[in-house]
Amino acid sequence: MTQFTDLGLAEPLLRALAQEGYTTPTPIQAQAIPPLLQNRDLLGIAQTGTGKTAAFALPILNHFLKNPKKPNAKTARALILAPTRELATQIAASFRAYGKFAGIRVAIVIGGVSPGPQVQAMAGGVDVLVATPGRLLDHMSTGAVRLNETEILVLDEADHMLDLGFVVPIRKILQKIPKARQSLFFSATMPREIASLASEMLSNPVEVKVAPVAATADRVSQEVYLIETGGKPALLVELLKRPGFSRSIIFTRTKRGADRVARHCEAAGIAAAAIHGNKSQNQRQRALDDFKKGKTAALVATDIAARGIDIDSVSHVVNFDLPEVPEAYVHRIGRTARAGKEGIGISLCAPDERALLKAIEKLTRQTLPVIDRRGTLPVVARPGGAGEAPAERAPRENQNRPYHPVRSGPSRNGGRPDARSEHHGGPRSEQRFGEPRSAAPRPDARPNRVQTRRPFPGSQTARG
Repeated sequence: MTQFTDLGLAEPLLRALAQEGYTTPTPIQAQAIPPLLQNRDLLGIAQTGTGKTAAFALPILNHFLKNPKKPNAKTARALILAPTRELATQIAASFRAYGKFAGIRVAIVIGGVSPGPQVQAMAGGVDVLVATPGRLLDHMSTGAVRLNETEILVLDEADHMLDLGFVVPIRKILQKIPKARQSLFFSATMPREIASLASEMLSNPVEVKVAPVAATADRVSQEVYLIETGGKPALLVELLKRPGFSRSIIFTRTKRGADRVARHCEAAGIAAAAIHGNKSQNQRQRALDDFKKGKTAALVATDIAARGIDIDSVSHVVNFDLPEVPEAYVHRIGRTARAGKEGIGISLCAPDERALLKAIEKLTRQTLPVIDRRGTLPVVARPGGAGEAPAERAPRENQNRPYHPVRSGPSRNGGRPDARSEHHGGPRSEQRFGEPRSAAPRPDARPNRVQTRRPFPGSQTARG
């Protein structure tokens, strides 16, 4: 079996790896490090949790040790682009850990925090700059960061960059980096736009494919609970209070949903914290630190935490909401069963999420064991649910065709819904879409005026 000592890495790096307890490289490390030490470009297809960071960090640090050079002011010899602040922070920490005996300067440029310290860190130049695209472009526009001397470029989690709309910013960044460089490109999937971006970045790359996205972690036990939407909070609390749920990540589809679930857990006596894009970076980092230290037993997150969060002792992952993109399921449950441990992935599936469950099973090529818990817990009646008569539907987050009441009668905006009263608890008409209007006009209706219903912005009709 290959050892790190067999790969030709410099002694300071081997010493750091030994101190971290690493002796045997993962498959992607064993396949990627040798060609990277030869300055080849690389295209890596691998999901999070396979050891990608060390696969590119070790060759980069080795290159700097073999070719020492003081970076000029505001420049970086290597640039690593990551889609989220958490992943960028983790990558920077890995570079510092592996390069602790190499005298390497590392800086991080991310949003959500004050830019001042980042400008100061870049003032004298750095060996490694880890950045998210948006904040990096901000610093480039002010002249605080220059990429004209960058020798190595790494794009990590490229398909997630596409999901977050970073392809255009990445192309702007590429224009500022010298053509003569070594480029590394990592992605879990390869949609057409990502393949196009890879072809722009790479020159005759070595291809490494490890652990395709459709493969779920071998040591993750998976199960699905069928439950009405209103019964999910009670079932979640019941699960989290079971023995063995020592440290759990709960995934929701929306930011507001994450906050609601965290509050529900706290009210039930379970220490919990939420992490999502509306939180400041300090709040997000504090939540992660408390979770790692065991101060909180549950971390409630949107898919911002589905990739790049490396916490070895996560016992359970709970999908409170099933993801709309099936690949996200694989990334979510990959947060458990890390560092050789076993883990459990649990999904709470409401009746209207069955299609999402089928998509996950199709992607992973497996049938997940199902436990039917409908009717066994106190359930808040879900309008239109199984076995119930159709009832008026209340607005619900993330519906493809959301309900919006139609207001009638005079208004200053020509009969359209009054935005102020709609969103601030004002009175609402009882009329619903699809119901006929009353033949008798309202007594306060304006005379000689045709009242029409305009489609609510974002509705099916409004979208055409």
